[in-house]
Amino acid sequence: MEVKTSLLDNMIGVGDMVLLEPLSEDSFIENLRKRFDHNEIYTYIGSVVISMNPYRSLPIFTPEKVEEYRNRNFYELSPHIYALADEAYRSLRDQDKDQCILITGESGAGKTEASKLVMSYVAAVCGKGQEVNKVKEQLLQSNPVLEAFGNAKTVRNDNSSRFGKYMDIEFDFKGDPLGGVISNYLLEKSRVVKQPRGERNFHVFYQLLSGASDDTLKKLKLDRDFSKYNYLSLDSAVVNGLDDAANFRTVRNAMQIVGFMEDEVQSVLELVAAVLKLGDIEFKPESRCNGTDESRIKDKNDLKEMCELLGIEQSVLERAFSYRTVEARLEKVSTTLNVAQAYYARDALAKNLYSRLFSWLVTRINESIKAQTKARHKVMGVLDIYGFEIFEDNSFEQFIINYCNEKLQQIFIELTLREEQEEYVREGIEWTNIEYFNNAIICDLIENHQNGILAMLDEECLRPGTVTDETFLDKLNTICAEHQHFESRLSKNSKFLTDHSLPHNCFRIQHYAGKVLYRAEGFVDKNNDLLYRDLSQAMYKANHSLIKQLFPEGNPAKVNLKRPPTAGFQFRASVGTLMKNLQTKNPNYIRCIKPNDKKASHIFTDSLVCHQVRYLGLMENVRVRRAGYAFRQAYEPCLERYKMLCKRTWPHWRGPAREGVEVLMADLPVPAEEFSYGRSKIFIRNPRTLFFLEERRRQCLQDLATLIQKIYRGWKCRSHFLLLKKSQIVVAAWYRRYAQEKKYQKIKSATTVVQSYTRGWQARKLLRELKYQKRCEEAVTTISAFWHGTQARMELRRLKQEARNKHAVTVIWAYWQGTKARRELRTLKEEARRKHAVAVIWAYWQGLKVRREYRKFFRANAGKKIYDFTIQRIMQKYFLGLKSTMPSVSPIDKSWPANPYRFLDGVHTELRRIFHLWRCKKYRSQFTEEKKAVYEEKLEASEIFKDKKALYPSSVSQPFKGDYLEISKNPKYQKLHSAVDEKVLLADVVNKINRANGKGTARIFLLTKKSVVLADQKTGQVKASVPLPDLASVSVSTQSDGFFALRLKEGSASAVKGDFLLSSDHLIEIITKLHRTGATAADSEQLDIDISDEFLLQFKHDKVCVKFIQGAPKNGNSVSCKRKNNRLLEVSVPTTA
Repeated sequence: MEVKTSLLDNMIGVGDMVLLEPLSEDSFIENLRKRFDHNEIYTYIGSVVISMNPYRSLPIFTPEKVEEYRNRNFYELSPHIYALADEAYRSLRDQDKDQCILITGESGAGKTEASKLVMSYVAAVCGKGQEVNKVKEQLLQSNPVLEAFGNAKTVRNDNSSRFGKYMDIEFDFKGDPLGGVISNYLLEKSRVVKQPRGERNFHVFYQLLSGASDDTLKKLKLDRDFSKYNYLSLDSAVVNGLDDAANFRTVRNAMQIVGFMEDEVQSVLELVAAVLKLGDIEFKPESRCNGTDESRIKDKNDLKEMCELLGIEQSVLERAFSYRTVEARLEKVSTTLNVAQAYYARDALAKNLYSRLFSWLVTRINESIKAQTKARHKVMGVLDIYGFEIFEDNSFEQFIINYCNEKLQQIFIELTLREEQEEYVREGIEWTNIEYFNNAIICDLIENHQNGILAMLDEECLRPGTVTDETFLDKLNTICAEHQHFESRLSKNSKFLTDHSLPHNCFRIQHYAGKVLYRAEGFVDKNNDLLYRDLSQAMYKANHSLIKQLFPEGNPAKVNLKRPPTAGFQFRASVGTLMKNLQTKNPNYIRCIKPNDKKASHIFTDSLVCHQVRYLGLMENVRVRRAGYAFRQAYEPCLERYKMLCKRTWPHWRGPAREGVEVLMADLPVPAEEFSYGRSKIFIRNPRTLFFLEERRRQCLQDLATLIQKIYRGWKCRSHFLLLKKSQIVVAAWYRRYAQEKKYQKIKSATTVVQSYTRGWQARKLLRELKYQKRCEEAVTTISAFWHGTQARMELRRLKQEARNKHAVTVIWAYWQGTKARRELRTLKEEARRKHAVAVIWAYWQGLKVRREYRKFFRANAGKKIYDFTIQRIMQKYFLGLKSTMPSVSPIDKSWPANPYRFLDGVHTELRRIFHLWRCKKYRSQFTEEKKAVYEEKLEASEIFKDKKALYPSSVSQPFKGDYLEISKNPKYQKLHSAVDEKVLLADVVNKINRANGKGTARIFLLTKKSVVLADQKTGQVKASVPLPDLASVSVSTQSDGFFALRLKEGSASAVKGDFLLSSDHLIEIITKLHRTGATAADSEQLDIDISDEFLLQFKHDKVCVKFIQGAPKNGNSVSCKRKNNRLLEVSVPTTA
């Protein structure tokens, strides 16, 4: 079957530069331009991928594209970075070959994006599963963290990596990721204190100020205004298309996914804030009495806030900025620092603090993403490192970067030639040596241990006496003057004496990518990279947990008088390690090119692209690839593609594929020296031969297309005729059927009409007979009805007359009875009025007699006595009523009788209070001392846990028993009871949680007045005894679990093995008795109870976070504890309804 897709099909320009004809720099760049204009941003040089930055989103990175390139041959589809990633992944998975992907190019060329695409493709095509997905997510989420702390906006790129990164991704035998290891190279820490115009500091500073909450900024003593910080450039603080606030949230989320604890994130942010504060410290000169100048801090407020963030005494750091102590054997000399030296010390501290923080972040990420198993892993390395740099002003950083690129170019040429040679040997093709430029002489000029530039720079930095950049340049002019790749105007070589393009304080090196002019100023200082020992020791004295780790050399107990290694020495060693690592792996190359300096799409600048093509050595790469055979292809796809060029192989070849290719090539007019047969491939020497085959194939395809069109048109016409003929027969048959059906319908219709007329006549005749019969019956009925009606009306008139007569009698009788009743009523009313008048007159007369009789006994204060008598009577009635309605003597009975008199409200309330106090006192008088102690413990438990822990309500009804094991009576625990001298306040069985796997082990828990004892449940042997004064605090969660942690004081004898994490069914009672015992002990402080769903425990040398989450019920609704990683124990508590 014909291959449907190929690198050579529908090709825009040339997809593989090896096939470019004619080969020149102009044709090379023109081919890149043509493909770039058609959105083809990828081009091959053999197995090397050239990537052009489109500066816009293209629809070529979709999940559909991933599936399209999955498990496909490298040259089967059009060039794409997915093809290289798939080839590398399949070689690692199927052939057990370790791989490395080298991504190079200048800033803004898209190296970081290319590395993300490679990692995302590998993550998409490898296996699935909960653990595998977690590892993939952690590997991918490490990128935002490193980008925030290691990337910055430059004039060439809004997200430029200012460090080199090499990541080893480790896979198991199935090809599933297990973890990874990240190495970083040469962070541009000078950017922390100074940025060129149009650029800005590292992203994290702007993200923190833009995205952190007001509360967080307040804790860090920061303000959102960028202009308040000297280390932040203002001309490019805001970048279009870059949302710093959203990126900050992304970074916080990524750090959480990678495995950073909340306290670690806070420590990192505190260090970032400290760097910003450090830049605002300014100095002023002050003259001493001996005539020397020393520096003093202008405004100590920023210094104070920084010291508060890091936990350093302000006086210690202030002295470190003003004095420098030099130690030589047994002597110490302290000298003052002038203003310039103080600013140098401040910037050196800021650079070291930030660079060490970045290195700690990389180490911390490696701890989280490293593979947990120790078996042998397959490894895929991804190298994203700076490209060759040629600026107007090149210094030590560019020199180091270009040295690294020289080494990469050297290994690139060596590995490319080695790959070519191995393929020729594997296929049985004769290998011929290829002439190429070997840049080993340039690498030797830089890295030679005796006369190399880096060696001389280190020697100059370590030499006693006055050392300057001029003395270093003089040494270079003396030793390297005769080297053919070194140029200096002050050297002994007379041909550069009049070269005005070469300043006196500069030297020039002819790299493989071209000549680069380096300014010697700053080489010595940047290579020394000194941080005064006073500052290191001041940092070590900080109370901040992270600072001590970053400045171990500040430990006074480990003072090292040796000078630390120089920056050049460290970088040379790390590059050497990187080269050894790369040489053990199969290399894959991605060369990134930026099309323009404006960061705009659809713009292709020839001069800029030409410059990058030269220093990336792409033309050299093509020439090396074409020095032998320009094109090679396996026999099967070759025969499948070109079999139509020979009649003997078309349309099907029945024999082996190689014999078919030999027959095919023998039939074509191609010279024998233009191709060779390998064991599995055919090798074509010149691209013209391949294009000749493609042209012949195109012509054959056109002829075949014409033949196919002719056959198709004939078949189409025949098919159309047969269809018309078949249709005519069908139409005729249907018409004849239609005519017969129409004739039958006519006959059927006529018959139906005759039948309907006959049936209608018969029906009408029958209807007339029925109507006559019905009229006769209706006449008889009508006569009978009239007669009965007449009789009924006559009877009705008779009954009505009788009724009228009866009604008249009734009405007359009713009127008569009414008249009689009204007369009787009037008589009764008159009699009642007479009786009432008599009674009223009598009452008035009696009152008058009484008043006359008793008038002599009344005084002026009679009203008050009557009032007092009335009040006394009301109070008597109130108390008697209260006596009969008094509530029960139970203290929990809240009922109380209603108040019948409003003026007694106060008395009523006070009586209720007195009565409640009396019955409470009466109830308490019934308690024994033991019962009173139990209630006091219950009360204290309520104060500690009420509304704070979900387990508390269920414990209220359970009495506190104390000795659940009856340890004094049980003979099983006789030995344990004798080992404990004091009275046992509580004895219970608890589970001690294993810090390694989260599983529990049964232990006997004993509480005495002075200590806590843990013993083995089976043997009764004491495992641990902790004095109560050694307990710092107890931590529990807010949920319904029984876990509690005994946190020990640092430095105590009991804290050697770390804190204890225990679980008990009687947690409320244990914590309450611990709290009461600690509070009553004379020699111990108040025991703190920490109630939180997340707390830290010290297990030997590691701090582990214990986190409580609510989950679905498992294992019979029991609480489960699981070790998630090195720093996290997760306790899953079932959700209660």
